[in-house]
Amino acid sequence: MNKTSPARFIQEVRQEASKVTWPTRKETGISTAMVFVFVILASIFFFIVDQILQFGVKFVFGLGG
Repeated sequence: MNKTSPARFIQEVRQEASKVTWPTRKETGISTAMVFVFVILASIFFFIVDQILQFGVKFVFGLGG
């Protein structure tokens, strides 16, 4: 394995970092909003599934009123 000097390593890191394309403020905002929307939809879905399963368990075991 070749040894790389610290100066060469830093130069290569800077070179690779310059290739990174960062998202714009608008893209970041849209992505964040989409995450919040999908989290809300997933939580509603799992709440409904939980209520259905709870009803089914209570019905099967005769615990329901």
